[in-house]
Amino acid sequence: MRFFGAGSLAISVIVASCGGSTGPQPTGGTTTSGKLVAKAVSANYMHTCALLTDGTVRCWGSYFCGPLNNGDTPSYTPVRISGVANATAVSTGWDRMCVLLADGTVQCWGCYLATVAGTQNSAPVTVSGITNAIAVAAGAQHACALQADGTVHCWGGNFYGELGNGTTIDSAVPVTVSGISNATAITDRCALLAGGTIQCWGGNASGELGNGTTVNSSIPVSVSGITNATAIAETCALLADGTVQCWGNNLEGELGNGTTTSSSVPVPVSGITNATAVSNSCALLAGGTIQCWGNNLEGELGNGTTTSSSVPVPVSGITNATAVQQTCAVLTGGTIQCWGGNAYGELGNGTTTSSSVPVTVKGF
Repeated sequence: MRFFGAGSLAISVIVASCGGSTGPQPTGGTTTSGKLVAKAVSANYMHTCALLTDGTVRCWGSYFCGPLNNGDTPSYTPVRISGVANATAVSTGWDRMCVLLADGTVQCWGCYLATVAGTQNSAPVTVSGITNAIAVAAGAQHACALQADGTVHCWGGNFYGELGNGTTIDSAVPVTVSGISNATAITDRCALLAGGTIQCWGGNASGELGNGTTVNSSIPVSVSGITNATAIAETCALLADGTVQCWGNNLEGELGNGTTTSSSVPVPVSGITNATAVSNSCALLAGGTIQCWGNNLEGELGNGTTTSSSVPVPVSGITNATAVQQTCAVLTGGTIQCWGGNAYGELGNGTTTSSSVPVTVKGF
């Protein structure tokens, strides 16, 4: 099993392209030798997807809703997602996968899609009414899109107020998140606003909203004390000075501050001063190394052990990463390496054997 960050009720992430390139990058979907070339990766509980430089998407792993676009058949190596072209971002949620296309539309597949309530599709379908999106984030039974005008629209399950529209009523079509008009980035239930503040909505049992309470909110509330964020990943934020702060559940050290005490307000991650990207309980550092913290029962920290850590530890052998998301990294040249749990083939190396050190995804 992969770890999912600090107290996340919605198991999801958003990844388009985190971190800058440290060298020349191939421009096509494959090299002359036929190797796949990734520009971004998005991993979740039982499945992982990669966005290639040619706008196509490959996925691997398993899920009962057929998120690999090949029915319910698991794949331990990457398979191409039919019908997806010109993608610019990919996001995997617990029960769905979504892609942002170059024309501003969004396609999703899996469970509970924004077409007919309660249905599932193993092939991508276009989300209703989204025509000018610039980012997408898939969550646990819901998803969100950031529009070019700075507004956010979400759809799907809404039990804890995950749609952010002031209700707890599910919606099979996108609804507008209340009060947000200047967002620059999103997760499935948080928005980074112009100026560097963050607002979140939905479940808050462990302080995941970061506002000093444990009360759920169906409308956005401000994360306490953060005024200079440059990126967000679930319940962690990258600040302009290269530090990282996290909030929420901390039973296994997911906040990275040397304790196992949960916090409903942001706390600094120990020892991180030069991060360039953040993904839940991992940070990409300047120079291309990665450090992770928290649960490590299946080797999710990538440091060759299965001992959890409440402070960041280096991921073994990675020195040239250009992006990190969950327990996968894109390396210079477009290679992908993953580590941790692999019961469903989510490491993409053709096996179901977990690994406490990074392994290369086949084909990349």
